[in-house]
Amino acid sequence: MTVLELREVKRHFGGVKAVDGVSLKVASGQVTGLIGPNGSGKSTLVNLIAGVLAVGEGDITLDGKSLIKLTADEVARCGVARTFQNIRLLPEASVLDNVVIGFYRHERSPLYASLLGLPSSRRETRELREQGRALLARFGLAEYEQVPAGGLAYGYQRRVEMARAVASAPQVLLLDEPVAGMNDVEARSLGQIFAQLAREGMAVLVIEHNTRFVAELCSQVHVLDGGRLIAHGSPQEVMRDPAVVAAYLGG
Repeated sequence: MTVLELREVKRHFGGVKAVDGVSLKVASGQVTGLIGPNGSGKSTLVNLIAGVLAVGEGDITLDGKSLIKLTADEVARCGVARTFQNIRLLPEASVLDNVVIGFYRHERSPLYASLLGLPSSRRETRELREQGRALLARFGLAEYEQVPAGGLAYGYQRRVEMARAVASAPQVLLLDEPVAGMNDVEARSLGQIFAQLAREGMAVLVIEHNTRFVAELCSQVHVLDGGRLIAHGSPQEVMRDPAVVAAYLGG
């Protein structure tokens, strides 16, 4: 079983305790939720896991291996993929090309083979594009294969970004507000894909403002407020917790 574990993780910016002693686990085979009001530290925590920000104190491990000394690229190569709040696609490139970029971790052909157009490189490129088309179908994007990614509606651009993240075949998938700006039908459709990825053995961490979406999808939920973990458990337990109610409603 793949386990991403945070132990007493801290990151302060001057006097601001953005993340202040957070411990949690994200296990394979399930979708774990991370919620909290604005400014609670959710995105900072994701950036710490992904290696974008340095951990001040504590440790982050993947199957027992510490990630805190690794660069963001090295963390990704260890099997951690993420999406962003703000979509980061190549807008002029096709939808398929954007997704195929995600396979870089599994490319076998050396650079010179690609530059020289050797048969091994051409064969691998064909294989990766076919795998990319399968991912497009999974995310409901098959008909947009050759459309420039920047020309898609917002919700479909988010799907492209998620498909690209899944293309790297990660052990852990970090989804930063994946259904922001979507209606309930669109969100539920993506939730079904996330749940299937978990059933296939992936560890999925969903960071969201949409508490109803999280409650329907996640088996375990962690709640941040002011950089600290104030509750964790099943969605039903968490949503009834007085500390969580106070954090969201201001009490």
